[in-house]
Amino acid sequence: MALSIRRATVEDAEALSALAARTFTETFGHLYPDADLQAFLMEAYAVERSRIVLAHPDYAIWLLEEDGVAVGHAAAGPCGLPHPQVRDGDGELKRLYLLKDRQNSGWGSRLFETALQWLERDGPRTLWIGVWSENFGAQRFYARYGFEKVGEYEFPVGQVRDLEYILRRDPPGAARK
Repeated sequence: MALSIRRATVEDAEALSALAARTFTETFGHLYPDADLQAFLMEAYAVERSRIVLAHPDYAIWLLEEDGVAVGHAAAGPCGLPHPQVRDGDGELKRLYLLKDRQNSGWGSRLFETALQWLERDGPRTLWIGVWSENFGAQRFYARYGFEKVGEYEFPVGQVRDLEYILRRDPPGAARK
């Protein structure tokens, strides 16, 4: 089993869309009525949407591959979370998912650290993450990297509204008003 991380390209759009839908379903699928879940997956992880994001210079997605097959991914870009203190230039970890049988192997940390390095490639800046309020493992994981809860919002999947926490990590020495 040879695992590696590489930055995804536009040519990876189909594999990325399939992996994103699978990992979201493995992690959260039990929370939603099937019709709501399927409609969300078709919109959020459409192949054309993946192509657009993969081609955009302000976003980056990495694939964790096992023997050339994608088993995890991370996505990062400008912050789009609904918080009044988000500023131009702030970055966001938008997704970090691994297939269930690849979790707790240390590769999630490596994938996350790859995204963090890219987000801070021009120097330290404020970083944001949205995380489901009941995903306690992810909250502990992000806290180990210095992220703290600073807000909440609702994340819609069909008729269901999930309570999401907004986490932030300021650059060293930064003061917020």
